[in-house]
Amino acid sequence: MAAELGRLTPRDRHLLDLLDQHRTFTTDQLADLAFGSVGRARNRLNTLHDRDILDRFRHYQRPGSQAWRWTLGPVGAALIAAGRGETLPRPAAVRDATARLAMSPTLAHLLTANGFFVALTGHARTHPGTRLVRWWNEAHCREACGTLVRPDGHGVWSDKGPAVPFWVEVDLGTETLGRVVGKLAGYAALPPRRAYPVLFWLPTAAREANLHAHLRRAGLPDGLTVVTATIEHAAASGGPAGPVWRILGHPERACLGELPAPGGDGGASWDG
Repeated sequence: MAAELGRLTPRDRHLLDLLDQHRTFTTDQLADLAFGSVGRARNRLNTLHDRDILDRFRHYQRPGSQAWRWTLGPVGAALIAAGRGETLPRPAAVRDATARLAMSPTLAHLLTANGFFVALTGHARTHPGTRLVRWWNEAHCREACGTLVRPDGHGVWSDKGPAVPFWVEVDLGTETLGRVVGKLAGYAALPPRRAYPVLFWLPTAAREANLHAHLRRAGLPDGLTVVTATIEHAAASGGPAGPVWRILGHPERACLGELPAPGGDGGASWDG
């Protein structure tokens, strides 16, 4: 570890912090977050893997190969723990955690949620004046929301105007629409300083249309803003920062930075 401290670059430390907070990313996601080039990302990630700073896994896929999923390796996890003054984890424990993550039934959901925020970060790298001001993982969201609701993520997006805070619900089409809509009662019960728009990140246009129809029948809790977009539409329309968001009851699409932000003291209610 002492030897590695002198070899880690600021970008390496940034990668360790990201993986500590968000658990895993694909090679392409890490390229968007920190490198700007997949080739440079692969070279550095492989070097860090050879030194046990990072670990990786992927599942068998035919045809072709699945992209690597990257996690903290034994040395990387030890460096994070040392920086916090915590007991250093045993290498076997770190490997076991990676194996559990690789076999987790929620892995695709986690990668999709992380990919949402990676896309915003990548957009900000190439569009001056835009910025992902805040990105919370699911654990941090639970701390902020208690037992009321469990968002998949929280962010604050700035695009040359008032910052827009939001909660994210990633939907892969595996739950009934009734269960999805049932989560809104928890959001409506949050205190005013957490009354952010709820963004549903959906897989297909059909799923989005069905969700809107269900919400029109069920109705929305008072004071709650619900917005939807689909992964397939966003892929061709500038990603989640682009004009892909549809507010319930409005046919037009809006950019993320155009969504209604909750009012607050000084226009910065999301600081609360």
